[in-house]
Amino acid sequence: MLKKLIRLTTVSLSQNLLLKGQLKYLSNYYEVVAVASGAEELRLVGEREGVRCQPIEMCREISIFSDIRSLFKLYFLFKKEKPYIVHANTPKGSLLGMIAAKFAGVPNRIYTVTGLRFETEKGLKRAVLKFTERLTCKFATKVIPEGDGVKDIMIKENICSDISPKIHNGNINGVDLNYYDANNNAIKEKALSLRKYDFTFCFVGRITKHKGINELVRAFVRLNKDNPHTGLILVGPIEEKLDSEIQNIIELHPHIRFEGYQVDIRPYLSASDIFVFPSYREGFPNVVLQAGAMSLPSIVTDISGSREIIQNNVNGVIIPPKDEDALYDAMKRMMNSKDELKAMGERAREVIEKNFDQKDVWEGIKSVYDSL
Repeated sequence: MLKKLIRLTTVSLSQNLLLKGQLKYLSNYYEVVAVASGAEELRLVGEREGVRCQPIEMCREISIFSDIRSLFKLYFLFKKEKPYIVHANTPKGSLLGMIAAKFAGVPNRIYTVTGLRFETEKGLKRAVLKFTERLTCKFATKVIPEGDGVKDIMIKENICSDISPKIHNGNINGVDLNYYDANNNAIKEKALSLRKYDFTFCFVGRITKHKGINELVRAFVRLNKDNPHTGLILVGPIEEKLDSEIQNIIELHPHIRFEGYQVDIRPYLSASDIFVFPSYREGFPNVVLQAGAMSLPSIVTDISGSREIIQNNVNGVIIPPKDEDALYDAMKRMMNSKDELKAMGERAREVIEKNFDQKDVWEGIKSVYDSL
């Protein structure tokens, strides 16, 4: 009989996008149950991965009564299922999941730290978020950082003293190198219809302030004034109210294309010359890995995760966070350095193939489970 593994995230979107393929692989060795809020999307995950699913509603933001209700539901689920392992990531799901699993008597409680929200907060909210991180780690039997940057911050901020090594070279799921392939003819054909300018910058992610959207939009507007044959593609949902100035520019600027959330980001990457990701904080950004797999160099900020993927002036450029001038200079430099851009693009794919192949990450996760 296979041992039971419960894989837990706050929302089913995380299971759908961040863990694609992983649950199916692990189901060869464990009885896998996927738990998250969002019943319909979780059902689709179960069909794709061939695993059993259990929807439990959880709020991403702080909501005392809702959180207590979710905590009890998780506790009763774990008591019923009696899993050998509960493995959680994403902040709220991990906090509730580790506490519930501890009181339900689950012997192995794994928390993968994919990012630290308190990094970009101040005051009381920062203190509360740090406390919840410490609490999650306290109830876990194994704490695994997604990358070395996350681990360093956890140690510096006294979040947890007993931290396991990252899995493989970092990241939660690695990259499907067959799927993210710039030589795919169907993707190339769709990318041609998206290509409108001589040089195109691309951003993929949540359209929020802490992703560096303000700096990116302003830097592009400055660049476009002197280089009118440039374009910027923004792919991702707007999840918080933007500065009115930035919102207006995104909506009205003729050379900025806001595409919203897209299931398949490959055509947008393929239609671009360079990926730009000026985020303030990350755990280990999947989109930078995916862009690299598509042979696209990246301009990233000097933060956790991004600097573990990008080697400065090798497969991209690293700049300080929250620095519009540095971002402008990097964008202008890459636009005017076609040979350097081409060389970086070639190295981008090589780095991903060598260090972040999905199959290697999955094997690393299984090794952790097997060692318990």
